Amino acid sequence: MEKHPWIPMTEEIRAEMLQSMGKKEIGDLFSNIPSEFRLKYELELPDSHSEMEVVQRLTELASRNKSADNGRVFLGAGASLHYIPAAVPALAGRSELVTSYTSYQPETSQGMLQTLFEYQSMMAELLRVDVVNSSMYDMASGLAEAILMCARVKKGRTKFLLPASINPSHYRVSKTYTDPLEIELQKVDFDTQTGLMSLDDLESKLNNGVAGVYIENPSYLGLIESQVDRIADLVHDADVLFVVGADIMSLGILRAPGDYDADIVVGEGQGLGSPVSFGGPFLGVFGCKDDMKLIRQLPGRLVGMTRTEEEPYERGYVLTLSPREQHIRREKATSNICSNQALMAVTAAVYTAIMGPSAFRDLGEAVAYKSHYAAKKLNEIKGIKAPAIGHAFWKEFVVRFENGTSAQVVHEGLLKRNLHGGKILTEEFPELGESMLFCVTEKHSKEVIDEMASCVAEIVHEGGAT
Repeated sequence: MEKHPWIPMTEEIRAEMLQSMGKKEIGDLFSNIPSEFRLKYELELPDSHSEMEVVQRLTELASRNKSADNGRVFLGAGASLHYIPAAVPALAGRSELVTSYTSYQPETSQGMLQTLFEYQSMMAELLRVDVVNSSMYDMASGLAEAILMCARVKKGRTKFLLPASINPSHYRVSKTYTDPLEIELQKVDFDTQTGLMSLDDLESKLNNGVAGVYIENPSYLGLIESQVDRIADLVHDADVLFVVGADIMSLGILRAPGDYDADIVVGEGQGLGSPVSFGGPFLGVFGCKDDMKLIRQLPGRLVGMTRTEEEPYERGYVLTLSPREQHIRREKATSNICSNQALMAVTAAVYTAIMGPSAFRDLGEAVAYKSHYAAKKLNEIKGIKAPAIGHAFWKEFVVRFENGTSAQVVHEGLLKRNLHGGKILTEEFPELGESMLFCVTEKHSKEVIDEMASCVAEIVHEGGAT
């Protein structure tokens, strides 16, 4: 067969490539894999299909999915369903924003740089901190970067304290980042009745080897940490950095981390206009105090604004502290976030600007009312405790089944009724018993909440019979 410019691999090209490497056949490339682990037979793959057949098959498979937009899904645990105004994808999806990518040339990227500056400004206002970067990949990687940042600022300290009620996936990501650097993560106990962090356990673990302390507010289990001021005092008295993880959507009604003296703040911004699409995309919000020891260790990109010295003043935007960037420091850069800032951060900026302060407050109140109503309805069912721990919560709450019914049975029973329950907590938190973490947002109607509670009652009392 002759070489063809549009066929990427022919037998002749394959032979040339092998010859250039001094190999006779493809199998020689895998000589370092022991023979007993190599496949000795051809895979039974189906014949190729036409484009039309493939589309028809994929359409048929996709039709089996059930949309989560109908407000019948009570699953959260870090990725919650919120209403996205139609204007958000219409504006954030404009080609001049979607194709902009990294703003290395400020003279040709003023629009994107200003958009990211506005994102930073709005997030700083919500979090009540001085500086916010132009995004991380998600809250989990944001927390991991915060831990590394604390270790860089507090040189020589190799311990970091986290709540035992932390989101398990966030903990695993943090371990992945910190284990190679020999940073020890220690968990601080929480009260299984109140859900609050144990101050006694925190005090016992604070010493001069600790670089930072992290809390989530609301916590992974949905509880509002009422001891934040006391925790901040304990942490700072020990000369340790205070890191807070916040649900950005809650800040319309809850105290912002900056108001209780957080040094570093991380948050999940998925709810700011990004859909829950089989596990993403997510947006990590990351900010800190106006302290150059912190700012110079800030991961990610930071967009700054300047202006001409004389009137008429003209504004200009540029990437600041650029020596951190991978195009200059390469492997020594603190991070290299690119597509996330151009897509997710822009979407969050559009969503936040459209919502404004009053709508953020309305959303926070609606979620608070509906989640508490759902907990009240479930708690009225004999054999169910909701919330199973604590009293003050927002959006998510723990439900415990105390009559011998397993959370798995409830989960399967709800699926049969075209409802999706909360996340099963039995393995992650066995001390909470047979339990689920329910998530209720503005998308859940009273009618669906009532239906869900009624179905749970049937399942619990009838052993899951339909």
